[in-house]
Amino acid sequence: MAELTYIDGYPEEMRKEIEKVAKTRDKRIDFTPPAMTMKERDEVLRIHPDYAPGGKREILVGPNKGDLAPNEVIDLLEAYPLIDQGEVNLSQIDYDPDILIIGGGLAGTTAALWASDCGVPAEKILLTNKLRHGDANSIMAEGGTQAADREVDSIVKHYVDTIGGGHFANKPEVARALVEDAPMIMKWLCELGAIFDREENNDLAEKLAGGLSVKRMHSCRDYTGLEEFRVLRDEFRTKQISYLEHYPAIELLTEGNRVTGAVLWNLETGEYKIVRAKATIIATGGYGRLHIRGFPTTNHYGATFDGVVLAYRAGAKLRDIDAVQYHPTGAAYPLQIVGYLLTEKLRGSGAQPVNADGEAFVYPLEPRDVEAASIIRECYVRNKGITTPTGLRGVWLDTPLIEIKNGSGYIEKAFPGMIRMYKRYDIDIRKDPVLVFPTLHYQNGGIETDPDGRTNVEGLWVAGEVSGGVHGKNRLMGNSTLDCLVFGRRAGMSTAEYVKSQKGNSKIALDHLKQYVQKLREAGVKNTRRAPIILPDYRGKAVLARMIDVF
Repeated sequence: MAELTYIDGYPEEMRKEIEKVAKTRDKRIDFTPPAMTMKERDEVLRIHPDYAPGGKREILVGPNKGDLAPNEVIDLLEAYPLIDQGEVNLSQIDYDPDILIIGGGLAGTTAALWASDCGVPAEKILLTNKLRHGDANSIMAEGGTQAADREVDSIVKHYVDTIGGGHFANKPEVARALVEDAPMIMKWLCELGAIFDREENNDLAEKLAGGLSVKRMHSCRDYTGLEEFRVLRDEFRTKQISYLEHYPAIELLTEGNRVTGAVLWNLETGEYKIVRAKATIIATGGYGRLHIRGFPTTNHYGATFDGVVLAYRAGAKLRDIDAVQYHPTGAAYPLQIVGYLLTEKLRGSGAQPVNADGEAFVYPLEPRDVEAASIIRECYVRNKGITTPTGLRGVWLDTPLIEIKNGSGYIEKAFPGMIRMYKRYDIDIRKDPVLVFPTLHYQNGGIETDPDGRTNVEGLWVAGEVSGGVHGKNRLMGNSTLDCLVFGRRAGMSTAEYVKSQKGNSKIALDHLKQYVQKLREAGVKNTRRAPIILPDYRGKAVLARMIDVF
């Protein structure tokens, strides 16, 4: 039997490719490919997975009937509920808060804090988490948060960048709320104790990112989301706000056309809990774990589209649900970290995408969809990508340029997370480039909202990635954590005001499920899928076929 061998660092074949990058580095130090014209952007976007044929179809039922969306998304929108009407006892109410918040990342936690600040007692707010409090995409956010808080910048510039990056499909009033609140949000985070990167004079350090006209990115090394959530969770614990862990919501409760709570399901015991609430905020994040078009993902394990599925059944309208964001620089080697995020801040600090010939082939800070499409084109149309031992393709991200442009020690200071991740595989990003390829990163659209997080369904608010409208067809870096913070705050304040006007107890029912199931049957949708899926299933058909059913 042949002895197993383990590769440390790069194998010999890839090492030869790296030599080409090193040979052209001196020529590229002072060279940056020009930014594309609008015509050039439109041309390369034809390569983007969103525009490729066969990946989408029309929605058959619900408020967005007739709209196009990815097949993986529609599979869940047109799935049957996990529970039937008579399966749970709605006469026994387990929790009766004024405000129920589903999802405990940046958006949900921010909503809870501001609802509390607006006078809702801590015991009348309930935040429920699918996993642990903070197990979310939020703490995986690396690059930074945008805020126009310098004299050379303005909220108008931030707005124009956001609208342009979204291909002018953004909901204007929601995008305006995002940029107007940003400076205040940054000040609030600093007051809570968030440790942002600073210049020698103690001013907040700000970097460029794709689609930005000026430096506007505020970061905490390369773990910005984790640092922001740290101070929010500390404040949350201090306020002693009620919360549950390992209790995902599996269905909303309604009274007529109004949301009045949710059915929770304990992941460990399988028991149901009934929550009646005057107002419900959905902050469940995105859909990376659906692996749209087979792409790997940067997303947390719980990013399974649950919130949109539940809201859609209750009558919530969706917006821009056809638009998927693929981050340009996901790890393409080694295999153990394929799809992991390599923050845009690397390119903002000087790293260049480089092809197999050692050429810098694209402006490093194009909007994300344009940058991603350019890398796909380089690998699969121009055939100038690098192939890994397992057959994956990618281009080099020339990280050693960062040290050359910013001085020795800069990478270790600015990107400790990246250093640590690659060190596990004996790759030193200060000395060698890393292989990258686009990875499924963000749900650009979602549940349509107004500037305060309200949906078209009474009693239902949304905040964060689960929402749609603010980013249009493409999100800019640094607007995601900002989205969570701005609209978490606005939803918390709005629901606090709303519940003060609500008198008496709401009725709770699952009648909307009966209506939705009837629509599925009328549309000819077979009862072969159930949703929400709660967690992804990676077992595959071969493994499932070998499973022994002992019960």
